[in-house]
Amino acid sequence: MMRNQKILENKINIKFKNKKLLSLSLVHKSFDLLSNNEKLEFLGDRVLGLVLSKKLFNLYPYESEGSLDKKFASLVNRKTCSKISKILELEKFLILGNAYKKNLKIEDKILADASEALIGAIYLDSGFKIVENFILRFWNDEIEKTVKIEIDPKTKLQEYSLKYFKKLPTYKVLSCRGPQHNPSYRVSVKIHDSNFFYGIGNSKKIAEHNAARKIIKNLKIR
Repeated sequence: MMRNQKILENKINIKFKNKKLLSLSLVHKSFDLLSNNEKLEFLGDRVLGLVLSKKLFNLYPYESEGSLDKKFASLVNRKTCSKISKILELEKFLILGNAYKKNLKIEDKILADASEALIGAIYLDSGFKIVENFILRFWNDEIEKTVKIEIDPKTKLQEYSLKYFKKLPTYKVLSCRGPQHNPSYRVSVKIHDSNFFYGIGNSKKIAEHNAARKIIKNLKIR
């Protein structure tokens, strides 16, 4: 086990002062119901959230809260955390119960929790600055992808209208034509004292999104 720990320490470029913390971060509850990585995962989840929300806050100073929340969710979800675990090859170091040892593929939830437990262990052992550097290093590619994540037009228009006029946009279904299996909706939208803008789509939702997209473009809402 000590040999495996040294391999992992070299991989993450962090030397643990308290080796027991690193060991505990790798123990799944299926192996030990009492002494496992669940509490470290709980802590690591909060540390990860703080580091990434701080990074997004500084990276996108003019984005709305809704947009930042969407970017944040893409960074802390199970898919991303399990992806980081696979990059770190944590599956080679995890201590699992016999039921899981038989499986050739470890569940994404176990891998995601392990990455957060490791973060919790690093934080307790080395402090905030070291764990912040670790997170920003291994989440860097995912952080760069957030520039492509855009909030949908209907949500963007709603946030704008609430922020500046304290009320929601007004949508109205003007018509619904065509066969039941392939309808065509025509919808209008306006905010405050703006003109009406129109959208067409095969569903009410799509028509509303298209109408919102038009008003956003026309009013140059960012």
